[in-house]
Formats: sequence, C-alpha cells, structure tokens
Amino acid sequence: MDSNALKAFITIVDQGSFSEAAEQLHLSQPAISKRLAALENQLGETLIDRSQRQIRLTDSGSRLLPHARKILDEIHNARIALSPDSGLLEGELHIIASHHIGLHHLPKWLRRFKREYPQITINLQFMESDAAYEQMRKRNAELAFVTLSDSMPASFHVFAQWPDPMAFVVGTDHPLAAIKAPKLADLAQHPALLPDTSTSTYRVVSRLFLEANLPLNPQMPTNYLETLKMMTSVGLGWSVLPLRMADESLKVLEGVLAKGTEAGNSVTRVLGGIGLTGRQPGNAAKALLRIVQEEEGNQSKS
Repeated sequence: MDSNALKAFITIVDQGSFSEAAEQLHLSQPAISKRLAALENQLGETLIDRSQRQIRLTDSGSRLLPHARKILDEIHNARIALSPDSGLLEGELHIIASHHIGLHHLPKWLRRFKREYPQITINLQFMESDAAYEQMRKRNAELAFVTLSDSMPASFHVFAQWPDPMAFVVGTDHPLAAIKAPKLADLAQHPALLPDTSTSTYRVVSRLFLEANLPLNPQMPTNYLETLKMMTSVGLGWSVLPLRMADESLKVLEGVLAKGTEAGNSVTRVLGGIGLTGRQPGNAAKALLRIVQEEEGNQSKS
C-alpha cells in the first residue's frame, strides 16, 4: 500500500473533512480524494461513507485504521533508525504542553534546548492534558508534556516523569487562614476552587471528602491554575495548587489531611513527557527529553 494514500486516509478521518485534510497535507481537495480512491480501488473496499455530510468510516475503514497508523509508525521508526545518532541536529520538533507546564517548567527547558540545538525549530501547542492525549493519538505532535493520568491507556509511553507536590491553600485574609491546623471538616464549610471534575486533581480531592463523608462545595471550576490561584488569593474559597505556586498571596494550610499523611504535601500529582507506544522519538525529541530529565531531576533534588 502507498504510504501517501494511507496518510491521506488517516488525515481525512482525523480532520473530519476532505477540505481540512487537504489543507493539512498541503494538497488540493481533488488530489486527496484521488489518493483515497486509489487506496479503495487497491483494497477493493469502500473505506469512507461519502453519502453523509459528516465523515463516517465504513466497517472496512474502521478495521483498516489501526493498521494504517501502525504502518506509518513503522515507516517513521525506519527513518529514525537510519538517521545518524550524532552530528548537527536540525529540522522541526512538534510538541504539546499543558498550560501549567508551559508557564512553570517549559521556559527553562527551551532556553537550554535553543542554546544547545539552535538549528531545530520548535512547533509548540498549548492545551489541556485531555486534549493533548487526543492530539497525540492523531500523531499531531511527537511529545506531549502533561499531567499523567492514572487511567492512561497502554497506547502511550511515559519517557520522563516527576512529582508535582500540591497543597491546600487559601488567601491570607480567608477565615481558614486563622485556624492553626484546619481539618477537612473545616474546609467543607467553605467553597472549593478546583479544576474540572474530569481532572486527576479533582478526583483525588473529591475522594478525600467522600471517604470522610463530608460535602464538597466546588465553585467556578476552571483548569487554568493561575486563575484558580487568583480567585483563591482574593478570598473566594480554598483550593489545591502545586506547592511551587504558593507565594505571599496564599497561605498553605498545614495538617489538613488525616493522620499518617505528610502535612501540606499530601495531594501529589505526577507530570511527565509522553509519546506513543511503538513510535520512536526522533533525535531532536530525544535531546529535549534528556534536558527535561536532567532539569526536573535537579529540581527534585534541590
């Protein structure tokens, strides 16, 4: 099978339209339609139902899709295997980062990366972790730096990871700030400023309150941690934020959790760099991963 025809088929499916797929591949719409038709003629099967306005895979198309992705991944891996291990790195590296990682981790990585590998162009997208997983499935980036999910499917491989300790926090003028060692029961009497219910942070906090048989009163959910920090600092409620975000505008609530947990640092998420299982990172991606592992390893030791 022609790899260009397979690429056209996959891109049509991922983009959801012939016109957007053509734009993605820098082709005319007739050209991409011709590639799909050639693939269908070769296989003797219709892969995409064109009778509806919305793109829909036929049964044959659904069966072919995972194999098509694997074939293109193996072609990618072959190119990586044939590329030199050393020498001048150049080209373009597509990566994704969550907004929090982009603000608090990415700058030091990229400053060092651009200094050591000036010939590589970084193509960077910012998005929430859930959206990043979906973009990685579509092969729209080589690496994604996200909050690792406890339910992450086996199709993703973790290349680097590091803990991100979190703490219960309030604004310095909030009533909870005056309590020496507040408990979950004290927090339950006040609004909670938390990310969306789909996030790992919300699930961890929600589980704590559920196990303690206490009500959780979430207000104005947002996945932008800087926004949560601002709302917390002005006294709109309590929150759980990465410990590195705590500053003079916030008070860390020590000893919130039950005995047997480490005060203030008991809620921890894990951040990391992921790729697709079975799809090898290129030399530029490996170089960035090395920097990430070194920088975050040094940070955890300091």
